[in-house]
Amino acid sequence: MNKNLLYRSIPKVDVLLENEGIQNAIEEHGRENVMEIIREEMDALRAFIGICDDEEAALGKIESLSEQILKQVEKANTPNMRMVINGTGTILHTNLGRAPISQEHMAKLANIVTGYSNLEYNLEEGRRGERYSHFEKLLCKLTGAEAAMAVNNNAAAVMLILSSMAKGGEVIVSRGELVEIGGKFRIPDVMEQSGATLVEVGTTNKTHYSDYEEAITEETKALLKVHTSNYRIVGFTDTVTVGDLHPLAKEHDLPLIEDLGSGVLIDLSKYGLTYEPTVQDSLRNGADVVCFSGDKLLGGPQAGIIVGKKKYIDMMKKNQLTRALRIDKFTATALELVLQEYLSEEKAVQNIPTLRMINEKKEEVEQRAKTLRRMLRSAKLAADFGLEDCESQIGGGSLPLERIPSVAVTIKPHNISVPKLEEAMRHLEVPIIPRTANDTIYLDVRTIESRWFKEIVRMMGELI
Repeated sequence: MNKNLLYRSIPKVDVLLENEGIQNAIEEHGRENVMEIIREEMDALRAFIGICDDEEAALGKIESLSEQILKQVEKANTPNMRMVINGTGTILHTNLGRAPISQEHMAKLANIVTGYSNLEYNLEEGRRGERYSHFEKLLCKLTGAEAAMAVNNNAAAVMLILSSMAKGGEVIVSRGELVEIGGKFRIPDVMEQSGATLVEVGTTNKTHYSDYEEAITEETKALLKVHTSNYRIVGFTDTVTVGDLHPLAKEHDLPLIEDLGSGVLIDLSKYGLTYEPTVQDSLRNGADVVCFSGDKLLGGPQAGIIVGKKKYIDMMKKNQLTRALRIDKFTATALELVLQEYLSEEKAVQNIPTLRMINEKKEEVEQRAKTLRRMLRSAKLAADFGLEDCESQIGGGSLPLERIPSVAVTIKPHNISVPKLEEAMRHLEVPIIPRTANDTIYLDVRTIESRWFKEIVRMMGELI
């Protein structure tokens, strides 16, 4: 094996630049961009030849150099963030972007944000406006709050609330509510960043009214309730509700704050799920300020929504942190579109994907699963396709004990292992993310829209 000859066989740059495909790539993506990839691929090819003992393999690499360059150019200019098909059955899958936004809302969103908009311009008065104005009245109407605003996520909302209302003072919170949210972010750490001092009362499983009462001092600035939306403590437990704490807060002239976490505007128990405290209930029970996520049970974009008494919301709007934590035009627009659906509960359940998936009857999921199975079988792919009852979950730190009866299409490939097929599915043009168990691929149809069925069949035909 003559490696010097192989090195000399590598096409020169000017020869590569005569390739029609590479010329088209330069025209589309720019000369500098493509030239950098050409140099990288030529260096990689030389390195491969240096360690290769198989002349045929080396020649194959040389012959496919132009093709490899074009492949890398395409990869470099394809967004890493991509739409995926969620076959896991987890509706609010944090790793997959939590709440999906409907196509109808996205069409309206695109029409607004692709040009200029009145994000901070009051069209009625012809002067500077406020970005919260587009959805503040909606939130107040839906929740009964005096005022509302939003920041970029719920952890930011907690930090802004405490920074505005309790900086330099103490905030009393139950030990059983010192939750950790995703990415190892913890309520005590968020509180520390706000400048407020945490005062823990009670124990992990039991906190009493008297614990709060005895902890109040001249340094106390607020009482904080944190709804444990991402876990449950069961058994020998006791907790104090917002309604219980309201008289104590009023007696000592202290604001009562509740972090609802997942946040919901409709009573999900009407749809067969465990009761989850609504924002309206929290305010009715005496909370002065309530915060919650936009991209969980609400079914909207990522945001930390804050509602409550106007005097406290005004303090937050004037806080210097607000500018650092503020939402952009995409979030403000999407939030308004989603909140408008809640003006009719029936519309919200039909038109917000998260609520629609949560409330879809098992029989309806089964019919859609049968359709997908029939389509896959009709394609005569090298696999066995079946149906199996399964359980979907809410996910996203919401209703952790809730399981929803569902149906999955099962795939048992003939000529490829399940781990290899699962990996290949993740590398499709539109990646498909399934669950795997018992040497079987599971596609829980609850989290797959029917519009994707044809594409799933087409792409699976490339793999099996």
